[in-house]
Amino acid sequence: MSGRGLELGTILQHIVDTATGLAGARHGALTLLDRDRRRVTDLFTTGMSDAERRDLAGLPDTHGGVVGALADDPRPLRLDDLTADPRSCGVPAGHPKARTFAGAPVQVRDEVLGSLCVTGKRSGGFTDTDLSLLRLLASQAGAAIGGAHLYEAARQRAHWIEGAAAVTRALLTGTGTTDALMTVAERARVLAGAAAGVILQPTADGGMEIVAASTLDDPAGLVGTVIEPGAPVLVQLLGGEGVFLDDSATDPRMTTHVRSRFGPSMMLPLQSGGRLIGTLALPRRRGERLYTEAERQLATQFASQAALAMVMADAQQYREQLAVYEDRDRIARDLHDLVVQRLFATEMMLESTRRKDPSGDAGTGDLLTRAVDELDSTIQEVRTAIFALQQPPADAPATFRGRVLRETAAAAGLLGFQPSVQFAGAVDALVPDPVAGDLLAVLREALATAHRRAGVSSVEVEVDATARLPDGRAAVRLVVADDGRTESGGRSPTVIWQAPL
Repeated sequence: MSGRGLELGTILQHIVDTATGLAGARHGALTLLDRDRRRVTDLFTTGMSDAERRDLAGLPDTHGGVVGALADDPRPLRLDDLTADPRSCGVPAGHPKARTFAGAPVQVRDEVLGSLCVTGKRSGGFTDTDLSLLRLLASQAGAAIGGAHLYEAARQRAHWIEGAAAVTRALLTGTGTTDALMTVAERARVLAGAAAGVILQPTADGGMEIVAASTLDDPAGLVGTVIEPGAPVLVQLLGGEGVFLDDSATDPRMTTHVRSRFGPSMMLPLQSGGRLIGTLALPRRRGERLYTEAERQLATQFASQAALAMVMADAQQYREQLAVYEDRDRIARDLHDLVVQRLFATEMMLESTRRKDPSGDAGTGDLLTRAVDELDSTIQEVRTAIFALQQPPADAPATFRGRVLRETAAAAGLLGFQPSVQFAGAVDALVPDPVAGDLLAVLREALATAHRRAGVSSVEVEVDATARLPDGRAAVRLVVADDGRTESGGRSPTVIWQAPL
């Protein structure tokens, strides 16, 4: 209990003690009701020993007896013979027996919060003066409870506002989609004092599926649970309306197998700008208190703020990805427009020089030939780099060329360097999927073998879609060569694989 709660308890106990003493009664009691006036939530007594308090069988029943009468008809009540009144039922065993009774409702404006009662007038019956005194003290109790409720409501509102701000800060730091959902679920669970925080998202067939869950207990069986299309609760959820349940386990609108774990629950739409992102569910354990109207409103506001933060985070992530794509496109254009063109022009100049002087020095001719070959190889590698820059970095490549580059990029992490890759021919158009799958499997194994071999500092990969088989059929050829050595000290073999197209 908070310090504020302890202070309120002291005040209420002082009020019931004062009322009992001033009215000349043997016993006094101040009862507090829940917000729906369904049951007594707390009881302050005077005139009872510690042993008698321990022997109490339970709290009075608010549905019957004089406590229920004061809740249903909030007017002061005085009885000269409590035992003869039909409303004297509903008092559990162990509570003091008495004949004379006087009570007044504890209320704030029109809301009944409980009752202040005294029994067992020491001399005669209770008077109008006693009843007026009870009414005055009951109003003081109501003011104290009302102030405590206002304080608690302000404290709760501050916590929910800070929670929504914390979620917004967390989502805008660049967290992924799954992490964003867990952030919302976890923070909402803590704020609501719920047993679980659950995020559901619409499915393609019109249902809803739990995609994230934060729980205090074992969350097994929650994630992946689907509310099938046609379930009564879906009409409200998919329509963007909040659903509030007194008991998830018994409510006929709930149909999932996990409903038996939970009692009171809130299911709140996560929507922004008319778009439904999902649903935030906050179930409590069975038997725990119902959500108050204030808690429902605060949670609904939190869900709206969280949905807006999720949309903003998605937009920010999209802008960041767009900036990366634009930067990569710029680099690719620069490589193509400047580097490749200059390399190609240099290659043409060297090739022209070699052809103009066929009778020149043989060594110089060989050097020019090697220079032309190196430039041609460099142009191929730069073009491969340009292609890689034009692929979305976070998406799996859909083209055969992109899949080859993905395999070599993955191998670079193991090899410690990037393998050289060259393509010949329209590989994306010519290589069918079955052949592409076989080629990628061979490439993967060849790169793994190169990683296991000692002394490998470079790997060259060539995919040629213009190759020919000995019988003249068109084929695709894969060549994987590295500069490593075998265990016997010889040069490692070159892997050559080909298949007809």
